[in-house]
Amino acid sequence: MRRLNRKKALNFVKEMDAFPKVPESYVETTASGGTVSVLAFTAMALLAFFEFFVYRDTWMKYEYEVDKDFTSKLRINIDITVAMRCQFVGADVLDLAETMVASDGLQYEPVIFELSPQQRLWHRTLLLIQNHLREEHSLQDVLFRNIMKGAPTALPPREDDPTQPLNACRIHGHLYVNKVAGNFHITVGKAIPHPRGHAHLAALVSHETYNFSHRIDHLSFGEEIPGILNPLDGTEKVSADHNQMFQYFITIVPTKLQTYKVSADTHQYSVTERERVINHAAGSHGVSGIFMKYDISSLMVKVTEQHMPFWQFLVRLCGIIGGIFSTTGMLHGLVGFCVDVVCCRFKLGTRPIMTVLGSSWNLWCDCLQPDPRSPPQEDMII
Repeated sequence: MRRLNRKKALNFVKEMDAFPKVPESYVETTASGGTVSVLAFTAMALLAFFEFFVYRDTWMKYEYEVDKDFTSKLRINIDITVAMRCQFVGADVLDLAETMVASDGLQYEPVIFELSPQQRLWHRTLLLIQNHLREEHSLQDVLFRNIMKGAPTALPPREDDPTQPLNACRIHGHLYVNKVAGNFHITVGKAIPHPRGHAHLAALVSHETYNFSHRIDHLSFGEEIPGILNPLDGTEKVSADHNQMFQYFITIVPTKLQTYKVSADTHQYSVTERERVINHAAGSHGVSGIFMKYDISSLMVKVTEQHMPFWQFLVRLCGIIGGIFSTTGMLHGLVGFCVDVVCCRFKLGTRPIMTVLGSSWNLWCDCLQPDPRSPPQEDMII
């Protein structure tokens, strides 16, 4: 009884077979079929190979939401070289609430404004990359995916020992400010606070010594991530007049970066530049110096590195193999049919089509002729 039930179950499973086996004696192989098979297998292998590289690749997904963090501090990372002596310039931050931020985190280092040959080559390369980033915005995704902690993105040290005097001041370090709009500026004289704001001691500095030619080696907001290039990195401005003002209007966007190499809370920003000569007689009022007015966006960007799931890779791979196999089979049958029709080799059963058509024509003609054995029919008049 058990053996009978097993036999019935086995027969039922055999009836459910969706892949019937055809005996080899019923299969006819041709040279054209073999050629199409080789081409099909080659195409399958190539597309599967390229699909594997697509599976290994990643892309950046951008999401936007409201930034609800108003209590934390904003970090400003600064590395600017000004073509004036350190005792003649001062840098500080004044936010929208007229609150002066302590600039204890900034260091003043006497340097030479002119770059060495190796530094100049690095600077030109950085400017070339910045120009490509302005034209091809998708390159920023490449930078996000290839972040390497500890990557050298700062200006390299001088390789020579110069003998000329130190004629510039490198202001570098970081500041922590409130997450409100503010103004970071570098101008003549050291800053001193007072009840109505702050002032700079510029009375003892001669106007002939004013020179706000500067180079921004690095300016970023939030957590500093080596390998990320910011819009102002590598900017170099040469002052054409002693009393010249350089203004940078910056819009900061909070950014949460999540990649397979690094996870950080940083900020991106866009910038608009403007410069003018201070001439009170001509109606151009202001103070000579470098002014960076920044504002913080209320939206936050979440940048996440995405990867194709393995099951999706398998589905695409099966689609490639099955699609090519089915398509080449249909094309081979269609091409063979057309060749047979053109070459008059299309057969019905075992006889050529012309023989079949000729026999049918003779049979039809015989049916139209009268039978000699039948009596003659008389005409009937009604």
